Amino acid sequence: MRALIMAGGAGSRLNLGEKPLILINNHPMIRYVVDAFTGAGCEVVVATSPRTPMTRNWCRVNGIDSYDAVGADYIPDMVETVQALAETKPLFVSVSDIPCIDAEIITTIRDAHIESGKDACSTWVPSKIVRSCRGGITYRAKIREIEACPTGLNILKGDRITEPQDELQLVLADPRLAINVNTREDRTAAETFLKKQFRLL
Repeated sequence: MRALIMAGGAGSRLNLGEKPLILINNHPMIRYVVDAFTGAGCEVVVATSPRTPMTRNWCRVNGIDSYDAVGADYIPDMVETVQALAETKPLFVSVSDIPCIDAEIITTIRDAHIESGKDACSTWVPSKIVRSCRGGITYRAKIREIEACPTGLNILKGDRITEPQDELQLVLADPRLAINVNTREDRTAAETFLKKQFRLL
């Protein structure tokens, strides 16, 4: 399955340069997301924009396919990129600021989507474990009586990218999905979480 990583945002709230390249434990944040998808066997394409020229250059240097969208906004850039890739099958669409995800969680989402038989899959995390609801994830919805926040990691069918799609709403109470880096506090939380994961603390 192809994975489209959206990396066209400026990250103005962080004020640390291009958001996808912000260092998390000395590695660009997007590196963690790319590695999660490639580790799960996905073909990665990064969608950049005129706001992220250094991210586009990072992709080139690291041999990662990229597409430079117009930079209108997240959804228009996603639609533009999917259409430019002529993708018709289901594909992952992910934000680039969830550095704690890994191949295991990607595989879990993909398997749940396939088993559901639905066109699409949106991934949610219970709001009580979301670390960045203050300045990051603010939207909440009730999913089967659970108050949840969207993670920014979804599966969509390429040939229906401009249409509403019948979706599985998958709620995963997994801390790897709960850190969305939108503030410097979120960045610190991600660094601490990853150090613990790799037993660096």
